[in-house]
Amino acid sequence: MNMNGPVKMSRSERFQTCQEIAARLHDVYKEKILAIGVYGSISRGTDGPYSDIEMFCVLEETGEEIEFSYEWSAGPWKAEVNVCSADVLLNTAATVEDDWPLTHGPFFSPLSLYDPKGFFETLKKAAESPSQEEFTENINGILVGEMYEFIGKLRNVNLDGPHTYLPYLAMQFAQYGAMLIGLHNGKLYSTGAKVLPEALELPHRPAGYDQVARLVMEGDLTDPVKIVTACEAFWDGLQEWAAQHHYVIHSERIPF
Repeated sequence: MNMNGPVKMSRSERFQTCQEIAARLHDVYKEKILAIGVYGSISRGTDGPYSDIEMFCVLEETGEEIEFSYEWSAGPWKAEVNVCSADVLLNTAATVEDDWPLTHGPFFSPLSLYDPKGFFETLKKAAESPSQEEFTENINGILVGEMYEFIGKLRNVNLDGPHTYLPYLAMQFAQYGAMLIGLHNGKLYSTGAKVLPEALELPHRPAGYDQVARLVMEGDLTDPVKIVTACEAFWDGLQEWAAQHHYVIHSERIPF
């Protein structure tokens, strides 16, 4: 058995492995299966020679909520199969969270291996169902729960150190900034590897975001002054952006 991690596989070989996994799922779950699909890079047709396999196995509703994953390595390749009841997956698809722009792509375009009742179309409709208020609530949550905390940590580190923490904070500013931009535009990122460059292509970006994102993408994270200056400028831009779009960072009263 290969013990050195993933090896090169062709797309056809990887898809054949998906079909073999699907056949095994049918053997195990039989008539309980409602749908089986592939998501991630394989479903998008962008899988590389070393890509892993990600699949849904959706079970008929029985009154019991089912949600667990099989995740294993066969040596030359790795796979993850999310097994869940239909109601669990539909509820997850219809829920907006902070990382929605990165996590919800699979609900819109899975590659179907078995779907006799058209479940994946229902799944897509569930993913399209959240209201603007739900997106706004999550944006407000990131602004206060993450960005406000990050700027406080940045200022503490700038005063007292250690400056070795600044590159990590810059990456957090860039990543959560991208989530804000994706949520605001209602846009999904294609993959984690492309979050920052794709965020830079979206409209309505807060002032200062581009500089922070480019510092991170270019690995230009050795100069403490440059990092602090860029993140502070982004924080200023976030406050202006929030006011312009009626998002809430500051509250005049205790909310309870």
